[in-house]
Amino acid sequence: MTPARRGTEPDTADRVTPVELFFDVVFVLTITQLVRLLEEHLDWTGLGRTFLIFGLLWYLYTGYAWLTNHVPPRRPARKLLLFAGMAGFLLTAIAIPDAFTGSGLLFGIGYLVVVVVHLTLFSQSSARAGVRRLAPYNLGAALLVIAAGLLTGPAVPALWAAAVFTQTFLPYLLPGHSWLGAAGSFNISAAHFVERHGLLVIVAFGEIVVGIGMGTPLEHLGPGTTAAVVMALALPAALWWTYFTDTGPSETTLAHAEPGTRSRYAARVWILLHFLLLLGAIVAATGLHAVVAHPTEPAGWPSALALCSGVALFLVAIADARRVLRTGAARSRLITAALVLASTPIGATVNAALQLAVLILLMTAMLLVDGHRTEPAVNAART
Repeated sequence: MTPARRGTEPDTADRVTPVELFFDVVFVLTITQLVRLLEEHLDWTGLGRTFLIFGLLWYLYTGYAWLTNHVPPRRPARKLLLFAGMAGFLLTAIAIPDAFTGSGLLFGIGYLVVVVVHLTLFSQSSARAGVRRLAPYNLGAALLVIAAGLLTGPAVPALWAAAVFTQTFLPYLLPGHSWLGAAGSFNISAAHFVERHGLLVIVAFGEIVVGIGMGTPLEHLGPGTTAAVVMALALPAALWWTYFTDTGPSETTLAHAEPGTRSRYAARVWILLHFLLLLGAIVAATGLHAVVAHPTEPAGWPSALALCSGVALFLVAIADARRVLRTGAARSRLITAALVLASTPIGATVNAALQLAVLILLMTAMLLVDGHRTEPAVNAART
């Protein structure tokens, strides 16, 4: 590329590049490992660890989404640095199952690599001033996790909680250091931003489907198990349909917003609410695996509650995104979330497959009613 052409290269992305999709495939190992962690420790301790680990990693993943939106990885040097960031995320993902008990140092080192690569790439952009304001918090969080990896006992979860607080909440609390103030210096391409997160959601659902297939007990593969596997596929399909119903209107709203408002939308919907909906998918996947493993038996309260609360959390996040962006009615999502939670006793005490069937029926009814309500408006707009 000649200097003249380099100077005219746009400073924001237009479409997601293949290297970004590859990056997402590496990151999604995080979701697989978190599902495994929660399955092995399906209690409040496991949920707390899942929340802290995913909270820390999700914040930096979104940081990379903002990065490639603002600094497109078109040049070889940028792609190589992005590969280094992938290596850091891979190390953290490998360390997830024992991050609080034995592999915390490996996690911390990988996380420090992720942070340093992120800062290095962003320093090549016009948003370097905003990144400098956030750099101490990101580096501080990485050092706290490394410190946790060197210790044992109650200090470990305390340091993890301090890392999450330092990175995600402290920038909001200190005057003159607000995250949104820094975010205002970034240029956001709505098409790229929405597409990037949508592709990650697709890959995450794909990992859930892989988990269903890997968890199917072949030695007991009868009609009941086969039906449960098919229904287990229908649930992430319904979640997919729910999510992608809103991506078009969301992109339009984001594209037409003023720069400051666009940054606030991006922070609220694609950082906070996407964290909640993906956390819901992780928790739901844990319960879904229990259904596939023993479809003709009660799943028990922990697994049944995981399945229902995960789906409900996903729907609540979608409802709040609709409210913030004003892209559709939130009521149907909230009502369905409440009904989903109310079905928990079915799976806990009666039959796991029956609970899954009820959830699929509720989701399908919500989508059909939502489609019936929007169709007249679409037809009116066309005429």
